Amino acid sequence: MKFLFDFFPILLFFIAYKLGDIYYATATAIAASFVQVLWSRYKKGYFEKMPLFTLITLVILGGSTLIFRNELFIKWKPTAVYWLLSGGFLLSQFIGQKKPLIQRMAENTIRLRNEIWNTLNISWVIFFIFLGILNLYIVYHYDTETWVNFKLFGTMGLTLLFIIVQGVYMARHHLPERESE
Repeated sequence: MKFLFDFFPILLFFIAYKLGDIYYATATAIAASFVQVLWSRYKKGYFEKMPLFTLITLVILGGSTLIFRNELFIKWKPTAVYWLLSGGFLLSQFIGQKKPLIQRMAENTIRLRNEIWNTLNISWVIFFIFLGILNLYIVYHYDTETWVNFKLFGTMGLTLLFIIVQGVYMARHHLPERESE
């Protein structure tokens, strides 16, 4: 259910584009992201970082799209998010707990050696850089219709495939549970 809630603004963006144009879709995505952030705040009592981060980038780049009537701003938004996420994953190895971000997110459910966590984390860094570059390639080599379809189906498909590959990798390196002391 959380997966669907997280993709709520993207799905509405896609539907709004099909019913209108890129500007209508952009305004819809901004509104949907506001609703998502406020609903999450209401239900959990705090602001979740990722939806809030997405809302901020949407307001800045989506707002620029609407103000300047230039669709390139909204088309750059995924790349900005991917590259900032990449930087976050990379910096997580050196800042704070000095644990890779992927380890902080998953260590309660799976036990791995530190070097495996580092490999997984760096693979997310590379994956997000790749997605950012691929997004820009689509932006500058294809029409808006193709970009909108890629934004929903292409990035979701690539992300699911990447998660499956990571799951297989983690399963191969999973450490047995610690015995009771």
